[in-house]
Amino acid sequence: MTPSTTPVAVRAATAATYAAFIGSGFAFASWAARIPQVRDQLALDPAALGLVLLAIAAGSLLALPLSGPLVTRIGSARTVMVMAIVLAVGLTTAAVGSLVGVVPVVVGLFLLGFGNGAWDVAMNVQGTVVEHRLGKSVMARFHAGFSLGTVAGALVGAAMVALDVPVAAHLAAVAALVAAFVPLYARRFLTDEDDRTTAAGEAPRGGALTAWREPRTLLVGVFVLAFAFAEGVGNDWITVAAIDGHHVPAALGTLAFAAFLTAMTVGRWFGPGLLDRYGRVPVVRALSVVAVAGVALFVFGPAPAYAFAGTLLWGVGVSLGFPVGMSAGGDDPRRAAARVSVIASIGYCAFLAGPPTIGFLGDHSSVLRALAVVAVLLGVAALISSSVRPLAPAAPVADRDDSLTPAA
Repeated sequence: MTPSTTPVAVRAATAATYAAFIGSGFAFASWAARIPQVRDQLALDPAALGLVLLAIAAGSLLALPLSGPLVTRIGSARTVMVMAIVLAVGLTTAAVGSLVGVVPVVVGLFLLGFGNGAWDVAMNVQGTVVEHRLGKSVMARFHAGFSLGTVAGALVGAAMVALDVPVAAHLAAVAALVAAFVPLYARRFLTDEDDRTTAAGEAPRGGALTAWREPRTLLVGVFVLAFAFAEGVGNDWITVAAIDGHHVPAALGTLAFAAFLTAMTVGRWFGPGLLDRYGRVPVVRALSVVAVAGVALFVFGPAPAYAFAGTLLWGVGVSLGFPVGMSAGGDDPRRAAARVSVIASIGYCAFLAGPPTIGFLGDHSSVLRALAVVAVLLGVAALISSSVRPLAPAAPVADRDDSLTPAA
């Protein structure tokens, strides 16, 4: 047993991976919680706001194809360290831009998206490494850490709105926290190479381009795209839709966003037990139905109380889609970096399509009614959910009932 794989090192890496996920969620939700105020300060209509938010997706989509080779070359630890600084610079630029004009906000959001995209792939790769070293399903709980960070960011954001704290001061402080603490934790990551394959003399098979030609990897990417769209639209638009569509006060609209994130956190924390008992495919199919019901209740509910109930079902329903897709990409440790990069690249197309799609549809009807498109993509995810079935020969993480469940 090498020093990097001792129980103490694995426990430290597990805690550090949680910290990376929590920090990423906190930073993103801090921005998302202040979107209505930035919109008002810059006098943006729904279509213009959608285009501004598109800068985040553009930065992420540029980073994601590069992240697989980057993680392979410098490791997940260094990638997270560097990208935490890039994200902090972007958040600070967007914070200052909220006082100046649209252009610096767009530049800042592009950097935020770039840092977040590569950071996301790197921490998911580390999550698969830790999952394999522990020998049990933990990826969803790492994503619960992300959701916990988003809940904290949303609640702090709600408090900042209620206390009339300026957007620029709030976001600049968050950026400083991210730059100070996340790189310190990332130093505890495990090396990305899998000891078992190294000991057997096996090298990783193929590169990132090879992963783009794998049918299963591409199908898992589409599955993740549907759930990422549902999750991303919730992050970007629930607050706005609650305020403009259900006519609730700004602080209450932010709390609706917090309810969505809380439900997602609960689903991700308790989800591994369901995955181990029933298998990936049945669980994500059932949760797709729950999410569709939640979206319908949020969009068409006759009163704000129904909308809040809808956000809870929506959050629980989408909770496991993204982490299950990441675990599916990391089933073979030798190909984890390349496959996770490809799956994340496809999934993040949702963040490219989501903001402008909802914005333009909102101009023709309303932002609230436009959210109904989320239900359609979740139906597609349910139809192709068999793609995330574990690769039994390469996956050491038990998924007991999948072997008994016929493929869809």
